[in-house]
Amino acid sequence: MVPLLLILIPVISGLLTFFLKNGNAAKNWALFASIATLVVGLYAVCPCCKLDFDAAWIPLLGTRFTLSMDGLSKILTLLTAISFPLVFVSTYNNEYKQSNAFYGLMLLSQAGLMGVFLASDLLLFYFFWELALIPVYFLCSIWGGEKRIAVTFKFFIYTFVGSLLMLVGILSLYFLTPDHSFALKSIYALKLSATQQNLTFWLFFIAFAIKMPIFPLHTWQPDAYEQSPTAVTMILSGVMVKMGIYAVIRWLIPVFPLATEKFGHLIILLSVIGMIYASLIAIKQDDVKRLIAYSSIAHIGLMCAALFSMKTIGWNGVMIQMFSHGINVIGLWIVADAIEQKLGTRKFSELGGLAQKAPTLAILLLVLAFANVALPLTNAFVGEFLMFNGLFQYNYWMAGAAGVSIILGAVYTLNMVQRIFYGNTVIATENAVDANKAVTFILTIIVIMVLGFGVYPQPLLDLTKQIHP
Repeated sequence: MVPLLLILIPVISGLLTFFLKNGNAAKNWALFASIATLVVGLYAVCPCCKLDFDAAWIPLLGTRFTLSMDGLSKILTLLTAISFPLVFVSTYNNEYKQSNAFYGLMLLSQAGLMGVFLASDLLLFYFFWELALIPVYFLCSIWGGEKRIAVTFKFFIYTFVGSLLMLVGILSLYFLTPDHSFALKSIYALKLSATQQNLTFWLFFIAFAIKMPIFPLHTWQPDAYEQSPTAVTMILSGVMVKMGIYAVIRWLIPVFPLATEKFGHLIILLSVIGMIYASLIAIKQDDVKRLIAYSSIAHIGLMCAALFSMKTIGWNGVMIQMFSHGINVIGLWIVADAIEQKLGTRKFSELGGLAQKAPTLAILLLVLAFANVALPLTNAFVGEFLMFNGLFQYNYWMAGAAGVSIILGAVYTLNMVQRIFYGNTVIATENAVDANKAVTFILTIIVIMVLGFGVYPQPLLDLTKQIHP
């Protein structure tokens, strides 16, 4: 029942939120529901609970409502469960029109994310994939920035094309199974020819690559991150991009091993190009949101490259880094939102000297900046070290090229800290004050996780060993 609860709590709570007309009531209810989901998520990590659920769903189509949790699912459901309370508390003072609809859609998106990470049936996986994405379209188009309609349309086109290709791939596999089933075991048991794999592989990979995203399918992301409400951007970059990486591990590589071997080098090359390209673009940004967006593309590119290196140590690093990156990037978005809410700007050219007025926020951001460049003793170092190890075992030239992004990452991250917090104060920061208690509390929790998992990553390493074959 535990996997089912991780979906039911946000689904039921999200639907009920639509009927709450009072804005504060909707906000408090959503926060309570997210904390309840977190409690269940923490319990699910324990080895003592039942981690499978199976029930009839659409027997006529050969699909069942099957959920299961291995170490990979635990890492990502825990990330999802942690992220939503962090987002709700840190943006608690933000006001939204029709806040009941806003928080209801956020919770429905959480339910979809949980389902993606738990589904052991391919059609059910696709159902939750869409459930996670559809609320985001509305969240961006209703509560986004001035260019939200055009940006949301672009986001919709990208993800719609990806979803359509994936659906064609899913149906292709379904008709090839002897028992006409979408079950994980039936899909894994398929013996596809090289030609079948080469064709169907791309139907799935393009959909997953758009969601990550990796070069050259990334162009929707910076605009979507910039124009979305910051709470939505936190979920997009902290959790939702992990859908694509998870899907590659769970559904793509095990089903298409021959195609993975054939096209892996090309995908690693694109990933490395994307890392360097995104890092160079990040250096030139004048907007905090866009810098973090391009930084995320670079980090995801490394995860994708490490996956297709097909080295166990690289895979372990990817699984750890999915969790670490999610926590770290949400922390960066919280700082960006706190600055924008207090000062009314996100532009580096309009900021400076903020450390004199907000010393606590400066210290917390500095720790997050160190994590963003994978400094030793931060959580990101462990995963990044393992990923580079796997990539080096695959091809040291690729590893060396990818390593350039570490230097570039240090440049744009430390430049961000310097331009916002150091130097002389300017008009926008002259009368600034430190972050409020809610933001400081949440950032402190994130910093504790950054340092805690940096010093002692063993709990995450143990989960990477619990992957279903």
